[in-house]
Amino acid sequence: MSQPVAEYQRLVDTEIYPDVEEYTSTLVNPGPEFDRRRDVERRLLQKLDLRVVFLVFVYIMNYMDRNNLAAARLKGLEEDLRLTGLQFNTLMGVLYIGYGLMQIPSNIYLNRLKRPSLYLSCCVFLWGILSIGTGAAQSFHTALVSRILLGFSEAVYYPGALLMVSRWYKRDELGSRMAYFICGVSLANAFGFLIASGVLATMDGKLGYQAWRWLFFCEGGLTCVIATAALYVVPDFPTTPAFWLTGEEQALAQKRMEEDLNGISRDSSSVVEGSGLVEALTDWKVWWLAIALSVLTIALSFTFFFPTLAAAMGYSPTITLLLCAPPWVVGLLTSLFVMGHSDRTRDRFWHIVGPVSIGIIGFAMALASMNTLTRYLSLFFMTQSMVSYTLVLTWLSNSIPESSSKRAVGIALAHSLASIVNVGASYAWPAAWGPSYTNSFLICILAALVSIYMLWVYRLHLIKLNKKEEMNEHVLDLPTGFRYVT
Repeated sequence: MSQPVAEYQRLVDTEIYPDVEEYTSTLVNPGPEFDRRRDVERRLLQKLDLRVVFLVFVYIMNYMDRNNLAAARLKGLEEDLRLTGLQFNTLMGVLYIGYGLMQIPSNIYLNRLKRPSLYLSCCVFLWGILSIGTGAAQSFHTALVSRILLGFSEAVYYPGALLMVSRWYKRDELGSRMAYFICGVSLANAFGFLIASGVLATMDGKLGYQAWRWLFFCEGGLTCVIATAALYVVPDFPTTPAFWLTGEEQALAQKRMEEDLNGISRDSSSVVEGSGLVEALTDWKVWWLAIALSVLTIALSFTFFFPTLAAAMGYSPTITLLLCAPPWVVGLLTSLFVMGHSDRTRDRFWHIVGPVSIGIIGFAMALASMNTLTRYLSLFFMTQSMVSYTLVLTWLSNSIPESSSKRAVGIALAHSLASIVNVGASYAWPAAWGPSYTNSFLICILAALVSIYMLWVYRLHLIKLNKKEEMNEHVLDLPTGFRYVT
């Protein structure tokens, strides 16, 4: 069976295109129409990429507003709020209660909206206000309430943004775009610490407020400004009319998503659409990856206490925060390479194992010595592991091709479970274990190894499914269809 004929038969069988005859003619004689599509697709992707960059910028503020507590700790937050015992750890962890609980209902709601950009923008503005409120807190309990509410409002953004991106890009394009978000984490840490260093060094006493309060005021206020712009820049779904797309580009955006199903019929897809929650909760693959991601999150909990680990080297708060930036800049560069290479090779597992293994080396270096140079180098190794988090979420998205609603719940479930685990993970770094934090690093190494094993088991399962599908196609003389990314 020739390739055009085989492709024609696949389109007929799957009913992906309403006008198969017209589309097949371009397969047999790819001429001006093929060139036209290529030009339209290039323009479409350029416009989408610009909006993804803005989504990442908003995520940078999301991450900074969530984690600036660690920097504020170096400049008197604990003393001014009269924190004792594990109260600081509680403030770090309690945010993730709401952050975890809100994500699944939020993504289900967002997936049903025609204008999710309006919903996301309002939530961005709300968490900016709550961040300012944290800076105004006068006691542990008021700060606690602010952090709980901040968790609920921030929970909407990351899984929602990932869902929206997955609705615009094909599977072999998705990893490199999601790489922008892990780069956002690195940028948030790098520039967040630089900003914190400047604010904490220059704003103390201004208008009668301590420097650490200004850190929340400045970053929260900037978030509110960005929320206004988000109303016009954040994209909606391909089926929602967009002023920034031509009719041809919008039609192609919808067609690309249909093409990416590659053999999954509309009938089966529509059945799942109405029951995304049930389908995701009853799919063991979703739970397996969600648990693996949660265990991995324990290994990545060092990020919440990064300034504390850097402070163990004995420098002033300003120098400590400045020293925190370079490891995240290096992590940013390697993340771009790893995610891009993962897309090109259609491999997820080994591109997760590599960075996690480098992180394990960093934990081991920190365990082995309190030498200043060794400790600082270990931070560079640790930050390499952060890209693995987004890669696991990308792998999960790739593994749910049949339904956007199931994908929405699956992404939210995994991120929610990992966020709830962060509540407990924040207590893995008590001040009593410092400055060496030997037990903390041992916990990170153990969690990393367990997550690698779980992902290895998952990879073997997907390989088995792909081989089974390949055998069916060979026996029945069918064209090549959907394959899981491993």
